[in-house]
Amino acid sequence: MGLFYALGAYLSWGLVVPVHFRLLDGVPAWVILGHRILWSSVFVVLLLAALRRVRLVPQRRHALLIVSALLIGANWSLYLWAVQNGRMLDASLGYFINPLVAVALGAVVLGERLRPLQGAAVGIAALGVAVAVATAGTLPWVALALAVSFALYALIRKLVPIDPILGFCAETFLLLPLALGYLAWLAPASASVSALDGRTLGLLLLTGLSTSVPLIWFAAAAGRLKLATLGLLQYIAPSCLLVLSVLVYGETLETSRAIVLALTLVALVLYAVDAVRLSRADAAARPQVPLTPDPQRCPG
Repeated sequence: MGLFYALGAYLSWGLVVPVHFRLLDGVPAWVILGHRILWSSVFVVLLLAALRRVRLVPQRRHALLIVSALLIGANWSLYLWAVQNGRMLDASLGYFINPLVAVALGAVVLGERLRPLQGAAVGIAALGVAVAVATAGTLPWVALALAVSFALYALIRKLVPIDPILGFCAETFLLLPLALGYLAWLAPASASVSALDGRTLGLLLLTGLSTSVPLIWFAAAAGRLKLATLGLLQYIAPSCLLVLSVLVYGETLETSRAIVLALTLVALVLYAVDAVRLSRADAAARPQVPLTPDPQRCPG
């Protein structure tokens, strides 16, 4: 199930979320962020009530959840800042670099080891990232900050053994006072609820759903998969975003980005082949159960 949760999260981030926020062009980024947190809080409370999972988070996990909340809040904020300030190249680089940071954290902090074919996949993916960084011409600090913040968030969610929905609820409520404060006192008057048209308000309400569900799926996947696996699957989201921008929004796919995409897909294929081989080896090592019953054990 971990693989399905991860695919759901990354496909949502690569396809659903970009289309959603593209429909909100003209709304200030910080207003979108505030609404994301507000309506995510409402959605997750209703979800917890429906599932009857309302219970307190153990106190020993409070500190780590505070850190994870600040990390995901910083990641969202930096991404929106990049969009608003014409730094989309840095933002896209961040999502390509992030899986490599996750793989490194998995090896250094959790002691995860890559098999040879997995190592080759990481190397090919790293080559693609190197091409992108070289194309940028300068040190992409925004990209690195995005990559590191989300990789650290993934690490903490891996280390905190807590129900994914409950953990996301705790993180959201930790950010809620900041969101409410901004919307109440700092947001422009043109972005107040009373000033928004029905379509825009409806799209802002839906940010709670498009934000909450992928993060809950991601948290569920983080508890079931190796951090290295999560890192390599992460390439699905920026790859989908590149395809979406070309096929739907008519953007030109530059040669450098085409190379990054091609090398990323090769890396994913290698990793998938290795995973299939490992799965078959594990199946072959299990004791074989006879397909026909032993006559001596038949009743009567």
